[in-house]
Amino acid sequence: MDDALRAGVAIYNAGEHHAAHDAWEDRWLELERGTDDERFLHGLIQFTAAIHHARRRNWRGATGLAASAGEYLGGLPPTYRGVDLAPIRGYLAALARDPEIAERRRPPALTVDGHALRPSDLDFEAAAVAARVLAEDDDRFDGDVLARAIEFAREELEEGTRTRFIALVADFAAKAERRELVYRRLREHVERRTQREEDVDGLFD
Repeated sequence: MDDALRAGVAIYNAGEHHAAHDAWEDRWLELERGTDDERFLHGLIQFTAAIHHARRRNWRGATGLAASAGEYLGGLPPTYRGVDLAPIRGYLAALARDPEIAERRRPPALTVDGHALRPSDLDFEAAAVAARVLAEDDDRFDGDVLARAIEFAREELEEGTRTRFIALVADFAAKAERRELVYRRLREHVERRTQREEDVDGLFD
């Protein structure tokens, strides 16, 4: 769960509230219903969804999700898997009472072991999760290109090299202002690498 958790926290802290829940959702769906981990991720997912709806002035949706998220997180200890839940619970209670607070007060940063993670803080595997969900959340990008780039980056890691794919996947996750440029470079490198592999495969047909 750690890579997904850290990726979602970092994306959320970067302001990508809608994409953040995607980092947690696949892992959440694998968990047994009613376990602490399932309640934890379910609560975080609904927390980000409540903020998303409040910022779009869907007050009814925001208050309902805020109340539900508070219930999911309510039975957990103050810190769970390194995440400080007290600020989250406080904000959810305020949001449930007055959803317009989202227009007056920024939601709290999420912390893991006391650190408000940003995408630039992530190791490769967590950055890969972040890059994948950010691509899937934005129509400008092809998720298959990111998936192939991540595959090639993992091959580089296994070979003990650190070259273009590792750096570009990390940059795609971390550098929102350059994301389109980084994506274009990733796509070009993926296309070239794929073509080289196809050319080699064809030699033995």
